Amino acid sequence: MKASGDELLGAATRYSALRCTALALLTVASAGAALLLPYALARTLDAIFTAYAAGVMDSVGGEVGRWLLISAALLGGMTVLDSCEEILTGTTNARTTAWLRLRLLRHVLAAGPRTTARFPAGELLARLVGNTAQAGPAPATFAALLAALVAPLGAIVALALLHPWLAIVFLAGAPALALLLRSFARASSDCVAQYQRIQGDIAGRLTEAIGGARTVAAARTEEKEAGRILEPLPELARQGRRMWRIQGRASGGAVALAPLLQIAILVTAGHLVLEHRLTVGQLLATTRYAALATGVGVLVGHLAGLVRARAAGQRLGEVLSEPAPGHGSVEVLDGQGELKLRGISAHRDGRPVLDALDLTVPAGTTLAVVGVSGAGKSLLAAVAGRLTDPDAGTVLLDGVPLPDLTRAALRREIGYAFERPALLGGTLGGTIALGSDTSSRDDVVRAARAARADGFVRRLPQGYDTACLDAPLSGGEVQRLGLARAFTHGGRLLILDDAMSSLDMITEHEIADALLRHTPATTRLVVAHRATTAARADTVAWLDGGRIRALGPHAVLWRNPSYRAVFAGDGEGGDAGAGAGAAESEGEGGA
Repeated sequence: MKASGDELLGAATRYSALRCTALALLTVASAGAALLLPYALARTLDAIFTAYAAGVMDSVGGEVGRWLLISAALLGGMTVLDSCEEILTGTTNARTTAWLRLRLLRHVLAAGPRTTARFPAGELLARLVGNTAQAGPAPATFAALLAALVAPLGAIVALALLHPWLAIVFLAGAPALALLLRSFARASSDCVAQYQRIQGDIAGRLTEAIGGARTVAAARTEEKEAGRILEPLPELARQGRRMWRIQGRASGGAVALAPLLQIAILVTAGHLVLEHRLTVGQLLATTRYAALATGVGVLVGHLAGLVRARAAGQRLGEVLSEPAPGHGSVEVLDGQGELKLRGISAHRDGRPVLDALDLTVPAGTTLAVVGVSGAGKSLLAAVAGRLTDPDAGTVLLDGVPLPDLTRAALRREIGYAFERPALLGGTLGGTIALGSDTSSRDDVVRAARAARADGFVRRLPQGYDTACLDAPLSGGEVQRLGLARAFTHGGRLLILDDAMSSLDMITEHEIADALLRHTPATTRLVVAHRATTAARADTVAWLDGGRIRALGPHAVLWRNPSYRAVFAGDGEGGDAGAGAGAAESEGEGGA
């Protein structure tokens, strides 16, 4: 589902509608009390002058005492209302920020590789954490801004009730205040957006450096890498100074303009007092109403918050603009796992990676996909199991287009193992069982044995209950856990995307044998970089230029020098051809 930044902030406001309504009511009530207080003080002062002139100062039980009590009650009420407003604002901001983070995280996970390919990890993290925190206060700020208008508007009305000339004097200068606020909002939007963009860039560079910390240490390039990370810092500082200059100009304009208006109003009020058209108490009220009517500082603060929130919302909307795949209603499939790809085309960074590709993997067979680096093998594997959707074409499993399957059916029937599997699930046993709701401990152990992971897992003090973060694992051991997870998953189709690249030759041979003989999946698609892996498959699809260059048994394709060149870097040389023939003669993968 696509969403612009403004639409996202609107949805966040609807999510917090009840709290925002309560916050607006509290702010309006506080503003009402602030508007009533000058009137009460004016009545108190006038009552004192009247009592003094009459020579009667029984303020405790008379009118003076009554208005003093009303003033004190209004002050107490304002204190309570402001405290409740602060608490409600904080909790509303926290809840809205959490909602934004959850929505964004769910979308990123649902959209899959397209989102992570478009946004670097650090940039994505900055948006998930920093920008959600900046956008989260938007609903509460918007509610507070609307309610904050009550005080200036009410003060204008009060000035008009005291005497029309007071309101006329203020309204004469009001257009200048409106232009000041409009100019501030327009000028600050761009620099805030640039500031947040640069923050995301620095976060992305930092995440890259942390991920490559060993490489940086080995190359002794710590200072150079620090310079690369902080390279955008001067521009960040420039945008920050620009932002403060804009806000400073707005505040300075308000400081200059507001007192001039107040002085003009007070001069007018003083003249009205001399003409006995206003009382001394009403003059006191005029001073307070003039301050409330020209309270631009409060509005500038709220506008600055909304500008930051809107800029952050636009960055969040960019993430949500990556469409998440939809799902159909087909829950049950008839067949044994036949996979068909018809007219598959996919582009990345504006270039075609897969071009009108057609491929069929018969049920119960193993297909190895080979090709030089950049040929599109991993993208083909992602498309085959619908980790991403192609730009054109259809993928069918047992005759059913993958988009027609429910989410549960899609993930139940298709399992994956990757080159660098993530150890999720808390414990090693949990990471093997991840994604399988019906797997027992016996299923987990059986899959670990097939992936040759049971031995090193049992050597750990807590065995399968060892926390993933506490397990000292090599790259090959992590890959074996990923394979065990794929074996546990079951389903009709198992896709291995270079999932055995970190294994030694003996372990790879043992796992390949288990893959062909002991996995519950009936059909297998294996992205292969080693000739021995391709030799064990029933069929090899040679990917070149986004299309299938050749399709057939490894032993047949091996006669082509260009095909052999695909494996030139795996160190297996000419022995791989003999291995292919031996595998076929032993019945381990013949066509």
